[in-house]
Amino acid sequence: MRRQARWGWLFVSPWLLGFLVFTAGPMLASLFLSFHVYDLHSMRYVGAENYRRLFTVDPVFLKSLRITVVYALLAVPLGVAGSLALAVLLNQRVRGLPLFRTLFYLPSLVPSVATGIVWQWVFNTDNGALNQGLGLLGVPPIAWLQDERWTLPAFVLMSLWGVGGTRMIIFLAGLQGIPESLTEAAALDGATPWRRFRNVTLPLLSPVLFFNVVMGVIGAFQIFATAYVMTGGGPNDASRFYALYLFQTAFEQFKLGKASAMAWVLFLILMAITGLQFYGSRRWVYYEKAGT
Repeated sequence: MRRQARWGWLFVSPWLLGFLVFTAGPMLASLFLSFHVYDLHSMRYVGAENYRRLFTVDPVFLKSLRITVVYALLAVPLGVAGSLALAVLLNQRVRGLPLFRTLFYLPSLVPSVATGIVWQWVFNTDNGALNQGLGLLGVPPIAWLQDERWTLPAFVLMSLWGVGGTRMIIFLAGLQGIPESLTEAAALDGATPWRRFRNVTLPLLSPVLFFNVVMGVIGAFQIFATAYVMTGGGPNDASRFYALYLFQTAFEQFKLGKASAMAWVLFLILMAITGLQFYGSRRWVYYEKAGT
């Protein structure tokens, strides 16, 4: 047993070393820096001053946090609902199903930078595809990325580009794991397709739905690349999402102590939200017990 344990530790040691050097180490270093003023030239201990100033002195921080929260509240429900609807459609027995699944999944393979460039053209006020389509319906051009009233809706709309990605695949796997005998029994009892979906499919799919909601919220708070490419945070900080402001604070302003404090605030926010989601999941997530 000891020999097996030694071999086991030997084989996992590369991962452990990588975790300590590239994950745990930087996390502890950022926690240390969050209590200092550090600009690459000098370091000075200030205690919790960085955290206090974020909430009392820096209006951009509060605005970026508010924008990110609103974005998550809009994008996550729409994205999860769209992924679920697409998974239900792609779970049907139709000809050419592998082709359809591939086509819907392809957009998620496009890098974030390329996605930002494409959607920058789509949202172009004068020649963008979206405004040209709306023009056919008699809608005047909208300055999607230049008018702060429309910037956040534009990013929410762009988030639906990835509904055919990983979330859809996870939903599809969950749907295929539901026994057909249950839906067939409900159909024999006279349940309509909607009632079969609502009373049979959704409860059995609730663990998958819960997982996608949790991961969706975490991902929404980390939106960065598309905003950096498309707007850089403008106009008037309307698209300066939290992760983008954190990056700019660290690597453009070189306020590494403040940026580290922002990172830990984000960590605590996500931990709190995830904890609330797990607490609330007891009311609606159904886990099938062994032997039932």
